[in-house]
Amino acid sequence: MSALGQLFARGGRFTVGGAPEGRDALALAALMSDASDSDMIFIARDDARMAAMAEALALLAPAAPILTFPAWDCLPYDRVSPNGDICARRLHTLTTLADRDRSAGLTLLTTCNAMLQRVPKRSSLAGARLQARVGDTIDFEALTAFLVRNGYGRSGTVMEPGEYAFRGGIVDLFPPGWDQPVRLDLFGETVETVRIFDPLSQRSAEERDGFVLVPVSEVVLDDDSIARFRSGYRLLFGAMTGDEPLYESVSAGRRHPGMEHWLPLFHDGLETVFDYLPDARIALDHLLDEARAERLATIDDYHAARRDAVKTSSAMAGPPYRPVPPETLFLSAVAWERHLGARAVATFSPYRAPEQEGRTLDLGGRRARDFAPERKQPDANLFDAVGGYIDDRLLTGRQVVVACYTAGSRDRMASLLRDHGIESVRAIDRWAEVADLASAVGLVVLGLGHGFETDELVVLSEQDVLGDRLVRRPRRARRAANFLSEASSLAQGDIVVHTDHGIGRFEGLETLEIGGAPHDCLKLIYAGDDRLFVPVENIEVLSRHGSGDGAAPLDRLGSAAWQARKAKLKKRLRDMANELIDTAARRLLKPAEGMTPPQGLYEEFCARFPYVETDDQSAAIVQCLDDLAVGKSMDRLVCGDVGFGKTEVAMRAAFIAAFAGKQVAVVVPTTLLCRQHHQTFTERFAGLPVNIGQLSRLVSAKDAAEVRDGLAGGTIDIVIGTHALLGKSAAFKALGLLIIDEEQHFGVAQKERLKALKADVHVITLTATPIPRTLQLALSGVRDLSIIATPPVDRLAVRTFVLPYDPVVIREAIMREHYRGGQTFYICPRIEDLDGIEAELGRVVPEIKIAVAHGRMAPTRLEAVMSAFYDGAVDLLLSTSIIESGLDIPTANTLIVHRSDRFGLAQLYQLRGRVGRSKPRAYAYFTVPAHRILKGAAAKRLDVLQTLDSLGAGFALASHDMDIRGAGNLLGEEQSGHIREVGVELYQTLLEEAVHAARGEAAADEQWSPQIAVGASVMIPDEYVADLGVRMGLYRRIASLAAAADIDNFAAELIDRFGALPDEVDHLLQVVRIKQSCRAAGVEKIEAGPKGAVIAFRGDSFAAPERLIGFITDGAGDIRLRPDHKLVVARDWRDPVARMRGVGALVEELAGMAA
Repeated sequence: MSALGQLFARGGRFTVGGAPEGRDALALAALMSDASDSDMIFIARDDARMAAMAEALALLAPAAPILTFPAWDCLPYDRVSPNGDICARRLHTLTTLADRDRSAGLTLLTTCNAMLQRVPKRSSLAGARLQARVGDTIDFEALTAFLVRNGYGRSGTVMEPGEYAFRGGIVDLFPPGWDQPVRLDLFGETVETVRIFDPLSQRSAEERDGFVLVPVSEVVLDDDSIARFRSGYRLLFGAMTGDEPLYESVSAGRRHPGMEHWLPLFHDGLETVFDYLPDARIALDHLLDEARAERLATIDDYHAARRDAVKTSSAMAGPPYRPVPPETLFLSAVAWERHLGARAVATFSPYRAPEQEGRTLDLGGRRARDFAPERKQPDANLFDAVGGYIDDRLLTGRQVVVACYTAGSRDRMASLLRDHGIESVRAIDRWAEVADLASAVGLVVLGLGHGFETDELVVLSEQDVLGDRLVRRPRRARRAANFLSEASSLAQGDIVVHTDHGIGRFEGLETLEIGGAPHDCLKLIYAGDDRLFVPVENIEVLSRHGSGDGAAPLDRLGSAAWQARKAKLKKRLRDMANELIDTAARRLLKPAEGMTPPQGLYEEFCARFPYVETDDQSAAIVQCLDDLAVGKSMDRLVCGDVGFGKTEVAMRAAFIAAFAGKQVAVVVPTTLLCRQHHQTFTERFAGLPVNIGQLSRLVSAKDAAEVRDGLAGGTIDIVIGTHALLGKSAAFKALGLLIIDEEQHFGVAQKERLKALKADVHVITLTATPIPRTLQLALSGVRDLSIIATPPVDRLAVRTFVLPYDPVVIREAIMREHYRGGQTFYICPRIEDLDGIEAELGRVVPEIKIAVAHGRMAPTRLEAVMSAFYDGAVDLLLSTSIIESGLDIPTANTLIVHRSDRFGLAQLYQLRGRVGRSKPRAYAYFTVPAHRILKGAAAKRLDVLQTLDSLGAGFALASHDMDIRGAGNLLGEEQSGHIREVGVELYQTLLEEAVHAARGEAAADEQWSPQIAVGASVMIPDEYVADLGVRMGLYRRIASLAAAADIDNFAAELIDRFGALPDEVDHLLQVVRIKQSCRAAGVEKIEAGPKGAVIAFRGDSFAAPERLIGFITDGAGDIRLRPDHKLVVARDWRDPVARMRGVGALVEELAGMAA
């Protein structure tokens, strides 16, 4: 037994010294191996430490059973509920502990905050699982009752944990704690199959032998818990007298945001996590006692704030908040000590523990060397110093391991070490391989903040060598684009555009009798209350007009005005496309000097980047490097989410251009952003022979003149500037690369000047939410497009709350940020709001230093305010949306937006991107007026934003924004009014056709949809797909199916998701196949009945008339051509199935002749 195991066997409390981060994990892994039948609880001081310990133990003890138990990610007595994923992980752990077999030990990793909070009793969670295996029977009513009672939400399409959907004999579920949802295929009440499925494609993958469901929330809403809550609430707070939304919601059986903070009232008593593992040994993280004391003080502060807020009132206050007593929801200091007093408890410390007989153990670990001094000295060679340090340790017989954050950074580290003389480098994937290293250096993937060394082992972290690394394991990607496509699907009342009839209003689906069979049709309303019914198989003739609130004028059916408008726009688009192609062609013909990165120096420059490049970011860098090397002018749009590393792409291109002897101009829209970029570039290029200048109104006249002289003389290599760079006085000696940042903020005139500037230089445009004009240009194939959609692996999604204004929440948010050493942005929509909000903040948070900034301030005053905030002299910046443009202040991690309903979607998204740019979790609070229900576009914007509480949504958001606002004119001189004449989607289609034509390519024929009537029911019955939104989405997808293989795949997906195809759906898919053949054959309309079919050709012509004559001749009188050029085919098709098959074969034969 190890020395640590012997101390635990003695019991009591003791200190384990010499255990810096990493060494403590090694000791725990050895202990878990020694005592595999004992339970262990490791209590970390915060979530980051818990995650780091989980990652380390997964490497050091891969076979050991480990559970994690995170804390709620909201404040004590908050108005918002904890994150759904966190609740799912907590309940997965609690139910596992409540139902476990105690014959084998396990290790629980948790945090101080999680252990201080009381949890539901084991008796209430034992048996709170619902599990079934293939072949078992399930009572459908019991399953539904379990899901509703335990917090699952019903959804049309299951995409997130805690959702479920019923579709006949198919049930989709996303159980908490699972990586992917499951699909149950039932025969009656028997489980036939259980398959996991991809929430993005909704297609099933491998089968499982069963499933387990646990509650989604610690609050179970059933009759007993509601009655307990009502009586407990009245007992604590007295009779209900006014507006009590929480009480009213729970009484009605509805979930209310934040109701978990009244957990004691829903349960017949609570327990602690200690009770779930009564015999477990305890290991306390370093500084755990301090973290516990701070948490208990925070709980008392917030309880007092809530209690006092009930007594005071504010004109802006939200509904009343009546907090439960702290001792009912949290452990007190006395209760904490009582639980620890009965157990063996070790406290880890990175320092040597003072000798105390039988109460201390020293593990001999100490922090490894940090190479910060070498990194800061321009003339020192960092990797020579690292190599020397490693050689010294190897000579003393110690094993040396370098811990890298990702496999990619491990490969780069191996390359850099070999370049500097350390030849024997080995990548290892299992810790057991360390023993076989001998004199080699092991490289392992482990996210260690700082390394450690003992007498036998040295572990260096990547951060020790290269400086602060900002990395976390990638998590399951959220599906922003998928969500936005759902948000953009047709809804009743939407304005749509019919290719032939113009702008109408969609009023829903109606089932009509056509040819004696039911048929789903889209009902459109036109001017004068005219109605048009479009069969679902022809849905592609409709396009969205745009989802803005402004009602477009409806066209009149049968009027010539629509066709005239469309023809006029097509001419304008043709002219525009010709000019676009001309511009692009001139760029292609203009040779530009090829530039390649200097070997060795470029790799070291890249290593200075403190993040690990994401796949998308690496691809964008490679694309830019390829463009630079080719020798023709680059024009690339890098569309990356806010803070996803676009600047790094530009910086590497700038490095290559500067070392190729060319000048680089970085143009930004604001002086503040200019200052920030100048600082960033200066730090990154420190110690390199590159001169960097700055041009903006904040630079003195003397310095500006020097910079201009340097540009003209060639002594300035890189210049960062605002519009001042676009002035006539700025002349370059050898401009080779132009970088335009935050492109959406430049106006038409400035863009025209940029065009003149960039006639024969490489251009990179950076933007997170590109104005639709830019996005449209990229999508129409005139510019190259790089999309960075994957988040930096350290970025936590910004926790987003939309809630009524509440002074207590605002105070909590600001003070939490203040206490963790951060700063807060408070954004108002109008300058006139600032004074009132400043007075309100003075009352709510009197201890905070506040500065005010807005666009009408004198430049020097604005610079002074922003400098003070940037330097940390001010705690809160109260401003208008001036901070929207690209500012990067890593210490600012809380954003509060006042009256968020007055901001646009892209604006809110940019604002939210100002926080969350470093390691701490960031919070965004979008406040709306209390006691007011939002409607229309404002509610939709906030709903979209809150649902996109994820990373990587910027590009999808720009596409959605294009749908909301329209795409504008690509060339910049005209404005975007005319796009409203035809709607966004049709505009894009027409533009693509015009660009194809201008290039001289064969453009796709103008969109037309064959009409097919076969007297069979063609629809998706609502008993097959009950959700109308999902049904409409399926109809739109059916319209886009282009090949037979696509139809087969789609049919397989329908069977997978909804069960066997009903005849109506089978007919629908056959009609889609027939439509494809009709397009190929040029058949515009086909009407089939029991005695045959009548076929009308498009334009009354056929591509191969001689073959058609032969076809009629061979028909022996059954086929004839009428004088009106319609083809009549006589057949015996009394059976609808035979008719459908016969029409398909007939049209396929015609398509073969026309080919």
